[in-house]
Amino acid sequence: MTDTRYPCLAGRAVIVTGGASGIGEAFVRAFASNGARVGLLDLDAAAGTALAEDVAASGAPRPDFVACDLLDIAALKAALDLLHARLGDAAVLVNNAANDRRQDFLEVTEAEFDWSLGVNFKHQYFAAQAVVPQMRALGFGSIINMSSVAWMGGGPSMQAYSAAKAAVVGFTNSLARDVGKWRIRVNAIAPGMVITPRQRALWFQDETQIAAGRARQSVPDAIEPADIAALGLFLAADDSRLITKQCFQVNGGSR
Repeated sequence: MTDTRYPCLAGRAVIVTGGASGIGEAFVRAFASNGARVGLLDLDAAAGTALAEDVAASGAPRPDFVACDLLDIAALKAALDLLHARLGDAAVLVNNAANDRRQDFLEVTEAEFDWSLGVNFKHQYFAAQAVVPQMRALGFGSIINMSSVAWMGGGPSMQAYSAAKAAVVGFTNSLARDVGKWRIRVNAIAPGMVITPRQRALWFQDETQIAAGRARQSVPDAIEPADIAALGLFLAADDSRLITKQCFQVNGGSR
């Protein structure tokens, strides 16, 4: 894969939530390799610290890791305030954190429903609320909200997750309308079947499941976290300055 470089990202403050592993890790590595000053939020302190050290060892700017439970909105705001103090105004926010835990619809409790909406959507709303004033001060910015193809195709046992990921797109469209006058762009990315180590361990232990998913793609290659991060870089860069209020599917042309 071509490792495209965006000189405009060098030195800019970029916030990535849920960035310690999976697609989030790919975002962190991609932005850091472009010279961005990355602020990384994640609940997994060990993984976040290890990633920051590994990125720094590669010669890229060391990400600034802050452990944070994104279900705690007060803690999220405090973490974003801390990163603001350390990194300055954020030019990019990647609302990546999510959890696609499967749930039996007839057994889901109100607390489990609230958890799913909280971990998959609510923190995106309030993280954006916190950084928009910073982007307004800069005179530009890019917010990238992670959605999913699950709500489009009707993934089984994912009703609350799918509802949250559909809400992300509605939120993206509405926010883009309000903040565009400040040259802040808001877009969503809906990944297809990305088999991270977590996905393989929990949902795709049978290789035939993976083969069946790839067979539905127009392009049969595996969708890697780096493919999602590559789109994120473009949407964050000045090259996409007039692209906003969009949801981009990275699914190999799945049907």
